[in-house]
Amino acid sequence: MRVDEFAFPGPLRDRLVGAVLSGAKTSTTGLLAEYEREGEPLPVVGTRGAVVDSDGRIVAVTETTEVRVVPLGEVDLRHALDEGEGYASVAEWRAGHERFWHGEELRAAIGDPAFTVDDGTAVVLERFRLIADFR
Repeated sequence: MRVDEFAFPGPLRDRLVGAVLSGAKTSTTGLLAEYEREGEPLPVVGTRGAVVDSDGRIVAVTETTEVRVVPLGEVDLRHALDEGEGYASVAEWRAGHERFWHGEELRAAIGDPAFTVDDGTAVVLERFRLIADFR
């Protein structure tokens, strides 16, 4: 089973994991470039993931129900809302994700201090359902 780590350990991960556990978060977004850089396969429908909290404990299991790779400029409202972070529009969703993707932690993790995204940046949109809650 793969390990699902939402964001980096800390307050953001804690909020995202809480949203998964509450059922508010049923989708997530990754950069295709991260998968490629890490040599990770893309999620596949039916794959189960062990959701870990900021302490590295497995708190839930999810199952992938849909995967799409699209340009960032084509992310739709349904996906943005289903991320469960309280976004009311795609513009809000994108601004929040750009803050994360342009942040020091992500840039350090991918080894590019000038990394940026634009409308053409390929993103992996994953939809999932909660299978087990270990709280």
